[in-house]
Amino acid sequence: SYGEQLLEWLNKYTFPTERKFQDKTYAQQVASLFLDELLRNGTTTAVVFTAVFPESVDAFFTEAQRRNLRAIAGKVMMDRHAPDYLTDTPESAYQDSKELIQKWHNQDRLLYAVTPRFAITSSEAQLRLAGKLLAEFPDVYLHTHLSENQNEVAWVKELFPDCNGYLDVYDRLGLVGERSIFAHCVQLTDLEFNRLSTAQSAIAFCPTSNLFLGSGLFKLHQAKKSEYPVKVGFATDVGAGTSFSLLQTAGEGYKVTQLQHQPLSPFQAFFLLTLGGARALSLDDKIGNFDTGKEADFVVLDFRPTPLMQFRNPPQLPPTLDAFSEQLFTLMVLGSDRNIRATYILGELACNRQNNLESPFNKPLI
Repeated sequence: SYGEQLLEWLNKYTFPTERKFQDKTYAQQVASLFLDELLRNGTTTAVVFTAVFPESVDAFFTEAQRRNLRAIAGKVMMDRHAPDYLTDTPESAYQDSKELIQKWHNQDRLLYAVTPRFAITSSEAQLRLAGKLLAEFPDVYLHTHLSENQNEVAWVKELFPDCNGYLDVYDRLGLVGERSIFAHCVQLTDLEFNRLSTAQSAIAFCPTSNLFLGSGLFKLHQAKKSEYPVKVGFATDVGAGTSFSLLQTAGEGYKVTQLQHQPLSPFQAFFLLTLGGARALSLDDKIGNFDTGKEADFVVLDFRPTPLMQFRNPPQLPPTLDAFSEQLFTLMVLGSDRNIRATYILGELACNRQNNLESPFNKPLI
C-alpha cells in the first residue's frame, strides 16, 4: 500500500481484502497464521479487529481458544461509507453482536469487544445500538478508532456537526467508559485527553502504523500528565502496522517521542508492553507482572541472538540499573522476533524458537 494514507488505504486495500473473510475456512486460515505470529513474537494477550462477518469472529475465537491465548475481539459494525459487500445495518449489527457476546464472552480466556469500526462508517443509529450493547453487557469492551488522521477528523466533523469534536460523538452515545479502548488518538485535543482520563478509557498507541500511513505523532507525554493521566498500551496495528514484534513497536514508539523532544525511556517502554498494557485492558489483576496469583503468561528473552547484539550486549547480567536500561534499549532499537526464545501461556510452553509453526497457507488456498 505504497504512498497511501488512512482513508485511501481503507478503500484501495483493506476493504477488498476483508471481503474474503466471509468464508469461514479462509478466516480460520488467516486467524491461525495471525495467532501463531503473535506467539512467535511474544504476544500473549491481544485486542483484535476481525471483520464485519460473524464467521470471521467465530473463526478467530475458535483458533484463539485452541491456543489458550487471551483475546479481546468482536464483529466490526459498519453500515455506511463502505462497499455494499461489507456493510450491515444497525439492527443486524446489534443482533449479530448480541449473539456473539452470548456465545463467546468469558468463554475460557476470550472476551468480547463491541466494535464499531469508526464514526465515519457507523451511523448515529448504529453507534446508539452499540451503546445499548454496552449497557446490556457492562463487562464487555468497546473497541474503535479515534482521531487517527486529519482528513478523518474533518470528515467526522461534517458527519456530526452538532458534536463538540470526534470523541464527543462516541461520548454522547454511551461509548466512552473504563472498558473503552481507542486506537491511535494522534489528533486528540487537550480536552479530549482530559475526558479520556476522567472516563478511565484507554489508548492503543500504534507507532508503526501511524508512521506508515503518515497519520502523525501520538502525544504520549500528554497522556502521561499527572493531573489527567490516560491509560496507554503499545499496539502493532497489523495490517497497517509493519511488524508483529512489540519490541520493534517500542523502538518506533521511542522515535515518535524523540521527534517531540519527549524521549520514552526503556523502563517506561517495557511498562507499556507489560503492566501498562494490562492496566489499559483492566486486566492488571490477572496479568502484567509476576505477582503471586497472577496468570503465568510470559516470554523468555534472548539479549544476544545475532552477532551484532552479541557484540553490543555482554553475556553476564548487567551490574546496575543504568546498564540494564541500556540493554533494554538495545532490545527496543535492534530487537525482533529473534529475541523471543520462548512464549508461555498459563505456565505452559506455547512457542519456542525451535518450533516450526507450519503456516496454513502452505496448503492450497481456497
